[in-house]
This record gives sequence, structure tokens and C-alpha cells, in this order.
Amino acid sequence: MPRGQPPLRDVMQPFYITTPIYYVNDRPHIGTAYSTIAADVIARYQRLRGRPTRFVTGLDEHGLKLARAASDAGLEPQAFVDGMASAFVDAWKMLGCDYDDFIRTTEARHKDRARYLWKRIADRGDIYLGDYEDWYCVGCETFYTEKDLLEGKICPQHKKPVERIKESSYFFKLGAYGERLLAFYEANPKFVQPEGRYNEVKSFVREGLRDLSLSRTTFSWGVPVPDDPKHVMYVWFDALTNYLSALKGPAEPGEAPLFDQFWPPSGEVMHLVGKDILRFHAVYWPAFLLSAGLAPPTQVWAHGWLTVSGEKMSKSLRNVVAPEALVECFGADVLRYYLMRDVALGQDGDFSHASLFARYNGELGNGLGNLLQRIVSSIVKNNLGGRVPAVALATTPEDRELLDTAGRCARAAAGHMDAIAPQRALDSIWELVGAANLYVDRTKPWALVKSGDQARLEQVAYTVLECLRWLSVMIWPVMPQKAGELRAQLGLPPLVPAVGGDQWPALWGELPAGLETRPAETLFPRIDKDGEARILARLGVGAVEGTSTSTSTSTSTSTNTSTGAVPAVKETIQYDDFAKMDLRVGLVKTAERVPKSKKLLRLEIDLGESAPRQVLAGIGEHYTPEDMVGRRVVVVANLAPRTMMGLESHGMVLAANDGSGRLLLSAVAGEPPPGSTVA
Repeated sequence: MPRGQPPLRDVMQPFYITTPIYYVNDRPHIGTAYSTIAADVIARYQRLRGRPTRFVTGLDEHGLKLARAASDAGLEPQAFVDGMASAFVDAWKMLGCDYDDFIRTTEARHKDRARYLWKRIADRGDIYLGDYEDWYCVGCETFYTEKDLLEGKICPQHKKPVERIKESSYFFKLGAYGERLLAFYEANPKFVQPEGRYNEVKSFVREGLRDLSLSRTTFSWGVPVPDDPKHVMYVWFDALTNYLSALKGPAEPGEAPLFDQFWPPSGEVMHLVGKDILRFHAVYWPAFLLSAGLAPPTQVWAHGWLTVSGEKMSKSLRNVVAPEALVECFGADVLRYYLMRDVALGQDGDFSHASLFARYNGELGNGLGNLLQRIVSSIVKNNLGGRVPAVALATTPEDRELLDTAGRCARAAAGHMDAIAPQRALDSIWELVGAANLYVDRTKPWALVKSGDQARLEQVAYTVLECLRWLSVMIWPVMPQKAGELRAQLGLPPLVPAVGGDQWPALWGELPAGLETRPAETLFPRIDKDGEARILARLGVGAVEGTSTSTSTSTSTSTNTSTGAVPAVKETIQYDDFAKMDLRVGLVKTAERVPKSKKLLRLEIDLGESAPRQVLAGIGEHYTPEDMVGRRVVVVANLAPRTMMGLESHGMVLAANDGSGRLLLSAVAGEPPPGSTVA
């Protein structure tokens, strides 16, 4: 029976998230790890909120590319893919990715469902036999027209020569689905994220669609076409069907409970994919499903590519980063945190060893780890008998301020996770880490010990311990192991998500009084300069600019990305020179890209004046317009106007260069009103 596309429902609607299924012609690397970790983080968050959740990943094991790779290795294709599959299973286990199913397209359960989908589409008259001739890229497993190729008949994705192929082929009537797809896009404005990618998809469809070659006869490594085994299914038809076959679908209602539960209209489906395969997921896949009388997925999220120190990963450049070595040096949770913290989902990102060390020593070690150590291993252990004190809640303005901050940060982090923005969720979580450390600095529990003010000491200790309990829950989707270790030191059991039980922190004061804490080793032992050198040597990386103490001296700068190293301190200025700067908190109301510029975003910023100001910020390679709207930023408000790309900018947004070329916007704690002075 046909299934319509549903609106997004409440949090109890079943949630199904998938990664791309990965080719097994090579081992997992940091790019494939990024996709799988991101999906795992999103799935863990949904489970934590009590939502029925299913997370599937797997392997694409058919096609000409793999047939040739097997031949080059002197193996039969099945033996080749069997030998490669274990590397992916081992990698995801090592990275703490808790998937519900691992689908391989060579499995009988998948082939059966792919044949069923083919027959369903053929029965509707949307598949016909013909002849096809065009340029074929083995790496992409797709045909290109001449206008799509680079000069010299080069594939635009792989930068390698394509091949001219002519063969008999079954075709899918994709050209008949242009208007239906555009109507579907209009009815589902969030179907593709981020928005800029959706615009690309709609533009492609508006230009007109050609019928799609759906089978091959020049090789045999694939799923045979029903009733015509001389043909094997086009690898992308085969591969995309995995999202259904992992649910034992497609199937008629009642025949496959998982499919009935998790596929629309009953469930919400999110495909997380790389931007290079968006067209297959946002054009071909929904067209196949519409033809078959099935609902398309709810959303396709296209993430960017990871570069390494500014360069695209390439085996020829010997800069492909293997996750195994990083996990051995830092642990899986640190790598998970770094990838979710440093790269905004939907954008391209850069893997930088310097930035990894900076995040580790700064936010993890000096931030969260230090907060736990100074309270549990010091104050509570030495002065409160190692137990959680029994106190009244929030007795002073300082206490209430931290409680208010905790509530606001938890709500904001949840909102960002719901919007599939884990980087921004971590911004909010680490705002609370910073506020809790500031609270400790202000209340000075060590001074309370000396003065003998036991009641106040207990109040301060409880407030920080409860804050740590909240943090142990909020970091769990990203760092499940470290969250468990933190909770163990607080004397709490591990988190165990259950359907229907929302465990996101909302009520203050649920940490039981009298609970025995269990101080242990520091969560994130600091890595000094010698330690950095040892790790880099172990990773086979030379000295990296910006590591060690240089990363901790990064200061707010204008948006200059010309260097990957932290700049040297400039010449000394007088206080009167600094006092001339008018630094204000601004609230970004609107944001858009400046045409023909990769770097510039045009922002409308509320500075508490009669109308928002137009400010051009050179942060477009690091933040999307969607990232900026609603964000508080620090603005140089009295900078002389400057014209760029024909637009006048009335101010400058401050950001920090982390030493690798990555820009981080200057943080604004709390929600000060627009126009507030930055002292």
C-alpha cells in the first residue's frame, strides 16, 4: 500500500538513522569514522530521550570498482569483500559506535529485498530495456555526460579519466519524476539539510532529468536483475535498497514489523551521507521510492569532507589518518569529542593535530577534568568524608546563577541536538563547564575550609557535584565511556537508556545526599610538550606548529585565515589605544553567503540600536548561515566602515585562530542583551 510522507512527530515517534554503506576497497579512515561517529552520537541522544531508535551502518560490496579491486588482489570478489569487512566491524567497535544492525549487500536478506523493490517498480511500468552509451567513472560507479566532465574527460569527483561504455541496459523513467520530486521538495522543506545543499538538489532537478541506466552487462558482480540474469542491478539501486533491507523491507504491511515501525509514515528516517553522494540520496532514491508506492525518508543530512591540515586526504600524499592510531594515543572518546566539537555537521572540516591537542588540554583537561578533580578528589574527599552532603538548594545569588545557567544550557544543548547540530550542543555544554569552574573560583571552597564555614562548604560542594551529574548525562552521546567514568567518581551507576524514559537533565537536586564518591585517576591527564612529541612520533607525524603551549596563547583576532600557526604577540600598545575599541555583544538576526565569495557571510546584527547593522565576516569556510542565526558574537562596533564585494560592513566579528587555520567565534557566556559592553 502507498505510504505518504508524514510531518515530524513528537519525540516518541520511532527514529531510524543510517550512515552511508561504505565501499570495502580500502580500510576505514578518519572521514568514514566521522560519518559513523556522528550517526552514533545522534542515535545515542535519541535513545537518552527515551525515543525508540534504530541505527544501521554497513558495507556496499558490489560493482565494477570492487570487482577490479578483487582481481588486482588475485581473489574472487566474495573472498575479497569477506576479508575486508572485518576491518569496518572492528573500527566501529573500537570507536564506541553502538549500531543495531550491520548490513552487507552480499547478504541473501539484502539481495532478496532488492529484487522485490525492482519488481515493484517494474510492475508500475517505470523500468524498460534499451541501449546506453556515455562516459563512466569506475570510482563513482556512475555515468557522466560530457558537459559534466572536466577538461580531458576527467571525473569531477575523483579527478581520474573516465571510460566510454556502450551496453544494453534497463532504464528507470527518472525523467517522468521531475515534477513529482519538485512537489515533494516543496511539501517537505527540511528534506535535505543544510539548506544550501537542498538548493543545489532542486536546481539540478529543475534543469531536467534524463532516464537513468539501471543495469549493467559488462560485468557480473552484483545482484542479478529478476527474470534477466544477463544484467546485474546498477550498484546504486542495489546499495540504496540497504536502508529498507536492514528493516526486512520493502514489504506489505504486517510482513516486516521493523519496516512498519521505523519507515514512514510510522517512523522518522534520517540518512546521514557525504555531500558527494547527495544526488543519489535526494534525487534517485526518492524517485525509486515514489515509483514503488513507498514514502521517501524524512531527511537527508549531507556532511562535508574532512581535510588534513588544509589538504584533502589522499593515499598519494600519505596523509590519510587512520582512527586506530589516534584511539591508541587519546582514547575513542577524545577522538569522538574532537570530531563533533571541531567540525560543524554540514560543513567541510579540517583535521589538525594542533587543534586536537588544544581541545584535549584546554576544554577536556583544564575544563571538565579539572572541575571533577578539584571537587571530588580534593574538597569532598578531604573535607566531607567522601560523601555527597545534604543541603538546601540554592541559598545565595551565586548558587542560583549557576542553577539558572545549568537549566538554560541543558535546554539549549537539547535544542541543538534536536536540530542535528552537535557542535553547537557542545558549545552550550561547555558553557556550563566554564560557569561551574568560575563558580568554584568565586566561592573559593579551599578558603571555606580554612575559615571553618562548614555549612557554606557543603552548599558549594553539592552545587558543583550536581552540576557534574548534569554534565555526565549531557556528554554521554559524545563520550559514553568518559561519562561513565565521571558518574562512577560521583558514585552513580552508568546510564542505561530505556524507551519511554527521558533522562536529559531537567530537575536540580536529584543527586542523593550521603552518596559515597569514588575518586579515581584524572579523566583527562594533561599532555605536556614532551608527551605531544611522543604522540606525534607514534603517529608518524613531524613537529606540528601550534601544539603545546603555543595553542593556549591563542587570542581573539580578526577573521584572518592566512596562516595555520598562532600568530606571535604584536608590538605593545598603550591602554589608551585599547580603550578606543568599543566591543559589544551582538545578536545575529539574519545571515547569508555573499555571492562569489567563499569566505564572506553577510550578517544583520542587533547591537541594541534602532536597527540591525550589516557586518561582513570572513568566516564562511568555518560557519554556515544556519550556524550563525541566533548566536551571540563579540563585535568591534566603532570600526570605520569598509566596502567589500560591493557591500559595506559596519563592524568586525571577533574570532580566534586555533593554530590550524580553524576559526572559533569568541564565546559569550550567558545571554547578555544585545549592545552589552565587553569589558
